[in-house]
Formats: sequence, structure tokens, C-alpha cells
Amino acid sequence: MNTTTHTNTTQPEKNADLHGSAPDNSDVALILIDVINDLEFPEGDQLLKHALPMAERLARLAGRAREADVPVIYVNDNFGRWRSDFGAQVEHCLKDRVRGEPLARKLKPKPDDYFVLKPKHSGFFETTLDTLLKHLGVRTVILTGVATNICVLFTANDAYMHDLSIVVPSDCVAANTEELNRYALEQMRTVLKAKVLPSDKIELGKSSPV
Repeated sequence: MNTTTHTNTTQPEKNADLHGSAPDNSDVALILIDVINDLEFPEGDQLLKHALPMAERLARLAGRAREADVPVIYVNDNFGRWRSDFGAQVEHCLKDRVRGEPLARKLKPKPDDYFVLKPKHSGFFETTLDTLLKHLGVRTVILTGVATNICVLFTANDAYMHDLSIVVPSDCVAANTEELNRYALEQMRTVLKAKVLPSDKIELGKSSPV
């Protein structure tokens, strides 16, 4: 008996929205770097001193972004907690009486925010950030968080290499010292062509903010 096998050669259409997991579409995204942070390291007190006043302004900026339907993306180190996910990191910072608890309380994520875990300094290195930004249609990233001279600067460097426009709210980043903060902001402005300006000068919407 002859049997005929039919092979379906129809290829599925390219998925445009990460299976519904990235429903937003925006030219702009607000990225919060390492703000969910227990700060349990030797310089933690020093960084917290500068991060707490910064967090007040960043919380207001994030609120404005959400109201404008601009995607808010948390890009966070797991700080060696390799068996945890982002939710567990948030719980750790809120409930385990760590130094960074007040920072996490001011900047804890909302249900519709996105998150990316990173293993090293840059938010792009071996993470899903580039894929997420492409599916969202992002061309401009607003970079905020800690520390300005380390993870924010490294992420800005890779954003520049990915041909993204960069905006850095000068009052929504923090480092261990004002000197380190100023140096990193100047590097991003001059070398990476970032627009560095106060957060209240940024007009948030789904198109370029400045």
C-alpha cells in the first residue's frame, strides 16, 4: 500500500511582540539600573547617601513615564544571588533588613514594568535587553540609577555601540562621590554624545524626549 506523507512547508510568521510579553511600542524607554540593590558592600553607606535623594527625583520621573505610556525597564544585577529571580531580589531588599531597603522602597517596580537581570556591569552584556528594546521599537534610552561611573556608564557605552540615542537625567544618577558622578556624566556627554540634563527638563512621550 502506498502512503503519501505531506510536509507542511508553511513557515510561521515572525513574532512581532515577544508572544505578548512586550505589548508596548515606544521610541523611548526609561531604564533604571541597579536600583533594587541591598547595598551590602563596604562602600554601601557612601553610595546610599547620594542614592536616596536621587531616588526621590527618579521616582517622580518613573511616575511621569508610566503616565505617558513610556516603558519602564529595570536592569538589575543579581548580586551573586544566582538562584533568585528579579521578584526574589525585590523581596530580599524589602524584607531582609538590608542597607538598601529605603532605596528599594522608593523605587520598587509596578506590575506593568519590565525587568532584565544582568550578570556584569553593562545592561547589554549577555542579557535580553537589546532584544526587548528592538521589540518595543526603542531608539532613545533614558539611563538612570547607580552607580554613575560603573554600571550606568558601562550601559551607556553599549547603548552607544548599539546606535541608540542616550539621555541621562543628571539628577537621577548617583555614585559614591560627587566627583565620580560629575566625571562619569562628562564622559557620557562628550564621548558617548549623551544629552545630559535635569529630569524636570525631559518631556516624556512615546517619541524622542528632547
